[in-house]
Amino acid sequence: MSTAQADEVPVLTEAMLRRLDRPGPRYTSYPTADRFVEAFGAAEYRQALEQRATGATVGGKPPLSLYLHIPFCESVCYYCACNKVITKHHERAAEYLDLLAREIALHVEVLGRGQAVSQLHFGGGSPTFLSDEELTRLMDLLRENFRLAPNAEISIEVDPRTATPQRLAHFRTLGFNRLSFGVQDFDVEVQKAVHRVQPWELVRDLVLAARELRYDSINADLIYGLPRQTPASFTQTIERIGELRPDRIALYAYAHLPQRFKPQRRIDPLQLPGPEARVQMLGSAISGFNALGYAYIGMDHFALPGDALAQAKRQGRLHRNFQGYSTQPDCDLIALGVSAIGRMGATYSQNAKTIEEYADALRQGLLPVVRGLALTRDDLLRRAVVMALMCQGRLEFESIELSHLVRVRDYFRPELDELAELQNLGLVEVEPAAIQVTALGWYFVRAVAAVFDRHLRADQARERFSRII
Repeated sequence: MSTAQADEVPVLTEAMLRRLDRPGPRYTSYPTADRFVEAFGAAEYRQALEQRATGATVGGKPPLSLYLHIPFCESVCYYCACNKVITKHHERAAEYLDLLAREIALHVEVLGRGQAVSQLHFGGGSPTFLSDEELTRLMDLLRENFRLAPNAEISIEVDPRTATPQRLAHFRTLGFNRLSFGVQDFDVEVQKAVHRVQPWELVRDLVLAARELRYDSINADLIYGLPRQTPASFTQTIERIGELRPDRIALYAYAHLPQRFKPQRRIDPLQLPGPEARVQMLGSAISGFNALGYAYIGMDHFALPGDALAQAKRQGRLHRNFQGYSTQPDCDLIALGVSAIGRMGATYSQNAKTIEEYADALRQGLLPVVRGLALTRDDLLRRAVVMALMCQGRLEFESIELSHLVRVRDYFRPELDELAELQNLGLVEVEPAAIQVTALGWYFVRAVAAVFDRHLRADQARERFSRII
């Protein structure tokens, strides 16, 4: 059985949604970023770069991806858990571009100029905080140092409040071919409660302009569980998204963690919808998107059947990286900018989280990595298992056994025993030589993958993660 099984539309009951509403990682990586250690720093990251440069990596050089973190926002959204800098002083952007240029130069010093790049993503913060001239300068800088493949995916996250149809046209001339609009919710009262007011008409006009400009893919981000949201109001947001008909939809559950994210302290917890309302919102969203013709990709993502992501899912070619689901094969990811997280070979790395610390390292001629992880043999094995389940919905024992020289039924005996509960719930089928995620289980694939997370099994502090629902 293959991922085609997941194209069936199962009946999701509120009882099922409630039963599986538990905290769990999103698995944009395994191990997850909370496992990074300060013992892995700039020297270790440089060594990983050198191994790529000399070809001393197992299996040869994988494709290369770039991520650039632009931390600036003009105003704070109260729900936000991203690393950002709130400022109206746009002159700070020019200084930041100087720092990015230094960081790029340090990478080129090791890797050489002209490395081929198959994927480029601008995230934030708000990348559209940068002016058109600054974005032009940054894209010129990247093209001077890297070679963007002719079919490269080049995407940017867009705050509708900082964009116009004219700006979208300029992005197109720079080579951007994918856009992601931060919508969250169209209800005005919800927008006021999270300090992000952006009229429906504004988003509609931008989506229409993007379509006329022939962007390859247009994504809309939504969040459920925000203050003042109700199942009825969120249903109206889903209906309006249906009118826009973006190619992709990302539907995230709001995680209220004010002890970790200071802006969330401005949210009145009494205004947050309760568990029953959240379950109703998720259920109505899933049924609404299915009715609109969207395919469920997995882990909060939906796409129209003709979109490259939906095609990759049907063909068993889904991959997952720090930006979520992707059509790109496993890439080495160079992450540029403050707090950015990258992957190089069998290592993960994260840059300094403050601009001051980031700038200080670069001025000393050092790569600004402050923590990371060198994956162990067990990490690599479990990463292969987690990603097979998260991306293909199926784990073939033979492929894991040949690649990692283990006997799956012996190595993962406790995990296979634990899967019995999920099998009884109809989420997985444990076959003699494989694990198959069912059509129903695809909606709860985080819970299936978490069974194989060694760190999570040993750690009871799961509330550091967002809830699955």
